Amino acid sequence: MSPAGQAALAGRVCLVTGATNGIGYETALGLARAGAALVLVGRDAGRLREAEARIRAAVPGARLDPRQADLSSQTEIRRLAAEVSRAHDRLDVLVNNAGAIFDRREVTVDGIERTWALDHLGYVLLTLELLDLLAASGRPGAAARIVNVASRAHERGHIAFDDIEGTRNYSAIRAYAQAKLGNVLFTCALARRLAGRPVTVNALHPGVINSGFARNTGGVLGFGWGLIRPFLSTPEKGARTSLHLAASPAVEGVSGRYFARCRDVPSSRESRDEAVQERVWALSLEQVGRG
Repeated sequence: MSPAGQAALAGRVCLVTGATNGIGYETALGLARAGAALVLVGRDAGRLREAEARIRAAVPGARLDPRQADLSSQTEIRRLAAEVSRAHDRLDVLVNNAGAIFDRREVTVDGIERTWALDHLGYVLLTLELLDLLAASGRPGAAARIVNVASRAHERGHIAFDDIEGTRNYSAIRAYAQAKLGNVLFTCALARRLAGRPVTVNALHPGVINSGFARNTGGVLGFGWGLIRPFLSTPEKGARTSLHLAASPAVEGVSGRYFARCRDVPSSRESRDEAVQERVWALSLEQVGRG
């Protein structure tokens, strides 16, 4: 992170989901090193304690607020947002990073297919629940920032409006690509609604990273991922674009864009279709009870 980015984060409050390993952990560590106060969100209490301890060891005096939540549950998301809003009077950066891929179709406690619920709707609901806090923290020339970790997999995605949850023909890769496309569509739709407010939102591809992603996935998908894992990039490199969007003065005021390797690059054709963006926006709000 550049010195200017570090200076921009000093004293800011940042929230990172999926902060217990991989890209999320490295993003949290980078923000802590820059002097930000951090809300660390993880699903597993033990891993959350371990991540907190590792960051404290690496950054003595780090200001950390660990919060456990299963972001595939809408009740858990609302509880988390309420706790954060009570504990903090500002939120300057929200990094939506938590996600997974599932080799078998599962449904959440809300009755929604788990990949769509966690990887897409989790971003939508947490962002909307914290949006007032973000908007109150931003100001002209120092907007609050929402960073959505998507994936280049979105380029292979398609929004199956007639079977969004894969009830007829489930494929783990197809479900994941659809959810990552959902991240980019949501980013664009939200950016339009934030125009004129001191909050920006951008999406990114972190690279293909050797992290905890897909580690517990079985079948052909898990086997294939295991074969290529030794050749993948490191989580530290994967966090660079997230940190760039969270802190760099170069992207101040930039919103509704898609980044890879810290550069603004074109996203897929479907992701740029405003009609599809609006359909996903409306569907997502309906699914999280905000329609």
